Amino acid sequence: MAQPATPPAYERALGLPYHLLLLGGRSGWWRYLIGVLTVAAGMIVIAPFLLLFPFALWFLVDGQDLVASTDRLLDLSDPTPLGLAYLNLALAAAIPLTWFVVRVVHGLRPGWLASVRPRIRWRYLVACLGLSVVALFATLVVSAVLPAQGESTELSGHLNDFTDTTRDFLIVLVLLTPLQAAGEEYAFRGYLMQAFGGLFRSRWVAVVISAFLFGCAHGLGQSAPIFFDRFAFGLVAATLVVLTGGLEAGIAMHVLNNWLAFGLALAFGDMASTLNPTGGSWWSIPVTLTQSLVYLALAYAVAKRMGLADRADPAVLPAVLAGPRAGL
Repeated sequence: MAQPATPPAYERALGLPYHLLLLGGRSGWWRYLIGVLTVAAGMIVIAPFLLLFPFALWFLVDGQDLVASTDRLLDLSDPTPLGLAYLNLALAAAIPLTWFVVRVVHGLRPGWLASVRPRIRWRYLVACLGLSVVALFATLVVSAVLPAQGESTELSGHLNDFTDTTRDFLIVLVLLTPLQAAGEEYAFRGYLMQAFGGLFRSRWVAVVISAFLFGCAHGLGQSAPIFFDRFAFGLVAATLVVLTGGLEAGIAMHVLNNWLAFGLALAFGDMASTLNPTGGSWWSIPVTLTQSLVYLALAYAVAKRMGLADRADPAVLPAVLAGPRAGL
């Protein structure tokens, strides 16, 4: 069953919404299948494998035992700053990976993954970073009046000593966590949402599938409350993509959440329990929903206030539709 070469006339007149932008590329339902499989293989196998080489070279130059150092690098049960850097870079690799798939498989400019502009709308992204802090305060209020929310991340209650290892972890978090968060957004709320949106022609199917895969990607053995927490985050982030026409709000919320989680681990807990959460409680769900829904309302209101488009401008849409032939 081949996709039509161009979207319906009413879509061309109004401009394509974010989840249908791939319809402006090369036709063929099989392209979505190839794209999804390529992104999955790239994130699970190819990127982690290729990234091992520069780390292995460093170990050899530094005179370290290659096998033992590599095992230590990959041991997330007792993570090191270098191991966290490797993990973040492997996830950040989703950005060039999805760019490659959109350009080569679908014949479109990679910028159409960022937003309907097509580019990152930096002013909105910065505003969303501030909004995510406001939503965090709402979360703290709700969490203060609820019962204990499980032990998915163990916090000691006293401040950890600031060591050289703490410093190295902090450097990795500041420099690489934003790239890691953006990589996940480009993969799940970016390419996968556009792929399933184009395949099923439904924004809500794209929202639910991308959120479900996001939850599963964090570990099939996770407890039900932890999975639901991540699934709910995926639903909210994907809904914001639909409402605002871009990835900026999801990236901002994702970056702040990870900074907060890892920052608390450095200050009061340990990185291992944050990277490998266990247990969890259903009492954490009201807290998560409070943060997510407050943030969703604020981010949508600010997007409207800024006059952000949620569809591709019809003035530039012909360039999208001509992408494979115009060399875009």
